[in-house]
Amino acid sequence: MMTRIIRIALCLMALAVIGLQASTPCCAFDIEIDIAPAVLNLQNKGQVVTVHTDIAYGLVDVSTVYLNGVAINSWKADDCGNFVAKFLIEEIKSLEGLVIDDYNTLQLVGVTIDGEAFAGTEDILVINNVPTGRK
Repeated sequence: MMTRIIRIALCLMALAVIGLQASTPCCAFDIEIDIAPAVLNLQNKGQVVTVHTDIAYGLVDVSTVYLNGVAINSWKADDCGNFVAKFLIEEIKSLEGLVIDDYNTLQLVGVTIDGEAFAGTEDILVINNVPTGRK
């Protein structure tokens, strides 16, 4: 058990070091992700950023799932049995280095229950549009 924990910790550290890069690390297998909202308005009053994946729900060790270093807040299976992760929108909006009015790469990383690292990336547009009438 301790060996598995050490292996997971080492892999997560490696993923964290390169987590802001667009390429997927060599020690992880690729997954497809779809992030909602695809356009993140810093003025958005929503609660979560949702990441849909193509990895089976039952394969994911949820305690290892992060989006650009932000820990997962909640999770579920979609109608196809794939893993869906939810992150608090305020934590995503406060990520260091977000470029407003440009595309930013977000990377979901995690480990399966068998100890295999996985990662998926998607670019989202970050904007800061104040609704009309608000100051």
